[in-house]
Amino acid sequence: MNFINTFQSEWLKKKRSLASWLVIVGAFFTPSIILMSRIKNADQLSALYVSDDFWQKLWNQTWESMAVFLLPIGIILAAGLITQIEYKNNTWKQLHTTPQRFTTIFFAKFLVILIMLVEVFVLFNVGIYLSAVVPSMLFSNIPYPTAPIPYMDFLNANVNFFLDCLPILALQYLLSLQFKNFLVPIGVGFVIWFLGVGMLAWEYSYILPYNHGTIDFLMSSDQFANRKIPPINIQLLAAIYFVVITVASYVLYVTKKEKG
Repeated sequence: MNFINTFQSEWLKKKRSLASWLVIVGAFFTPSIILMSRIKNADQLSALYVSDDFWQKLWNQTWESMAVFLLPIGIILAAGLITQIEYKNNTWKQLHTTPQRFTTIFFAKFLVILIMLVEVFVLFNVGIYLSAVVPSMLFSNIPYPTAPIPYMDFLNANVNFFLDCLPILALQYLLSLQFKNFLVPIGVGFVIWFLGVGMLAWEYSYILPYNHGTIDFLMSSDQFANRKIPPINIQLLAAIYFVVITVASYVLYVTKKEKG
């Protein structure tokens, strides 16, 4: 019961921060651009909407920017914003004097960021669907997509991408708890992500957790043909990273002498 109360409190704090807007903007950014492009070029879409691979093309088109850029950057910013709430208001010490265990505080904040990530995935998929059907609702010459939606394929892909994100979330949460300056975890996250993108041609690029989503997208969209396939399942590696980093983050948090 204490954990639920703590989580509710942390969730209310989140709603008053930029993190809430980050979820909405991040989820609908790419689908909105695609929708505007399709509305602008409505007279050229009839053939596309009756093609057998309509949904797969749309999926690849929307997920390319999401997997490579928006998800990693969004997680980096979200983790920093959630922990920065306490630093900004100088309330860490006040929070730690309340009758709550450090474990409860740690995992309540962590769960807030995790649920934000789930929200992004749900809203992003809604955005993908809307970017497909809204043109057919607005223009009589554009039919509703005739190809069936491959629900299970998309569900499996969502699960894989979600798992790919977990190590980034865990590491950024660790960094955000350790540094009072908002720019430090943000800067470190950006540097690691940027280095990862630059190292994609390296056969061992999969060891960087910030690359997992990109590698997963390239493999699922058949753009990994000229590269060596990772010798380990990306999602398994991501899960291992996630557990190890989360444990390390928890230990560092509860043993840190100055938590505010």
